[in-house]
Amino acid sequence: MNTESYDLAVIGGGLAGMVAGTRAAERGLRVAVFEKGTDPRYPCNTRWSGGIIHVGYVDPKEPPAALRAGIERNTRGYTDPVLGEMMVAETARAIDWLRAQGGRFIRAGAVSWQNWMMAPPRPLVAGMDWQGRGPDVMLRLLGDRLRALGGTMVLGGKAQRLLMRDGRCVGVAVERGGVTTDYAAGAVVLADGGFQGNIDLLRAHIGMSAPEQVKQRGASTGQGDGLRMAMDVGAAITPLDAFYGHLLSRDSMVSDRVWPYPELDGIACAGIVVNEAGQRIVNEGMGGIHMANMLARSAAPLAATLVFDSAIWDGPGRSARIPVNPELVRAGGTVHRAPSIEALAKLAGLDPAGLSATVAAYNAACSAGSFDGLTPPRGTDRYKPMPILAAPFLAIPACAGITYTMGGIGVDGDARVRSADGGVIAGLYAAGATTGGIEGGPFIGYVGGLSKAAVLGFRSAEHAAGYVREHAV
Repeated sequence: MNTESYDLAVIGGGLAGMVAGTRAAERGLRVAVFEKGTDPRYPCNTRWSGGIIHVGYVDPKEPPAALRAGIERNTRGYTDPVLGEMMVAETARAIDWLRAQGGRFIRAGAVSWQNWMMAPPRPLVAGMDWQGRGPDVMLRLLGDRLRALGGTMVLGGKAQRLLMRDGRCVGVAVERGGVTTDYAAGAVVLADGGFQGNIDLLRAHIGMSAPEQVKQRGASTGQGDGLRMAMDVGAAITPLDAFYGHLLSRDSMVSDRVWPYPELDGIACAGIVVNEAGQRIVNEGMGGIHMANMLARSAAPLAATLVFDSAIWDGPGRSARIPVNPELVRAGGTVHRAPSIEALAKLAGLDPAGLSATVAAYNAACSAGSFDGLTPPRGTDRYKPMPILAAPFLAIPACAGITYTMGGIGVDGDARVRSADGGVIAGLYAAGATTGGIEGGPFIGYVGGLSKAAVLGFRSAEHAAGYVREHAV
């Protein structure tokens, strides 16, 4: 069997993996990054992302107290305190390091959490547009820098299993072109993303009864290989039952013109989400990420419709960076309009009597300022509900879109993989969406995919550099 060796083997060429590999090479390690994609512009979630680095919707350059408050506000205490402090301490430093590699950032909008967007930005229109945009450019810059530092980028390399000796990770077996090679390594970083593209794992862990009816909003390349390999060697695993995603037009199941943008979250949070019987089915006040999870776990993920009025359409409908109004219409997405709720129900394929009763009860709750009597409950502390009163009334058939899974491999504050028995697995690190402990929990809290990738990639490289030198033969 062929054997090659490196100081550090990195599995996955997204932001987490490229930061880990490039930073480690910068620290003098002989690095190989193994990416299963074969094209130089291999698909990955980083390339398809919006490119904004934030910490719980807070500018990473804000004082530590503000960052802690953002994490707490979004995860409601779920985030591992050690990992939370890591995000607070390191996100700004990671941004500065990315800038030092040649990455450019711009201020994307009027709200402060959009102050750090990778440039150049994508146009503010519906659909997919990633080539030559900030995240794509950033990955190519890191790849060039890795090679300039003597690192190796191996395309078409699919990790199969970790190599262990005396409880330490000492390499990885990688299949490429039908041939499996054992790569000895002083340390290994797992950075191959979540398991959002694995239908079987979505059923088993997220609780989706029909995962094929949930739109893959990302590159869908995350198959959970790193998670599987880590489990095989006794890694600690955090709860796997949540994902980051958004509500999308149901047309996204058949048309690439209406995803990954616009997201429908703002409209859903202001109005109501109903089933074919015209009954509310989610707590709209919990936000779009929570609603996407609830819808994805339901028995009928493609039976949801957003119902709202002209005031919502002209208000929250225009509030996002890539607004539903007018971008969904321009892209050919379905938006029903009618002069009455009953007529709207008929257009949207909903039960008229059921929808009329639901809207009446909801409007009464808005008027009274009390939502305790609604089923399901309707929270008001995060998003303000708006009555559905102003004709014409509107409806958008919706679906859940999944971008990446939030749970995964348990890590410590240096991105070392924790073992199920309470220690760490020497020589094994994990970064990005393959990890858990920062996001998820009962409220499906979101902190930031790109920030998590950059920080854990950075931390894993810096600790691995010391570890490899200490254990060099």
